Amino acid sequence: QVQLVESGGGLVQAGGSLRLSCVASGRTFSSVNMGWFRQAPGEEREFVGVISWRGKPTYYTDSVKGRFTISRDNAKTTVYLQMNNLKPEDTAVYYCAAGDLFVADARSYDDWGQGTQVTVSS
Repeated sequence: QVQLVESGGGLVQAGGSLRLSCVASGRTFSSVNMGWFRQAPGEEREFVGVISWRGKPTYYTDSVKGRFTISRDNAKTTVYLQMNNLKPEDTAVYYCAAGDLFVADARSYDDWGQGTQVTVSS
């Protein structure tokens, strides 16, 4: 099992940037794939991107390609989500998740953080 704690959310104007962090503890972090998901009010949880346990490859949903970047530092047991050129439609609670598979399906992830709110104003 992996315990996950996200941070870095906040309020930003459209076009701005935020970097989310997710610190892991417990199971060996360097052996798990890490995904980012988001959930807007009244919406289902949505896949954002995933990074393999090696740091490469990464995979993103189309709506964030070219704007968001996932990276990880296994020595710090931390995964990051750099979000640039933010849009109001990016407003959501963002979650990191750990899993054995390099997939977009939330059901395949075993451990989840508590989430951090990102609000983008127009």
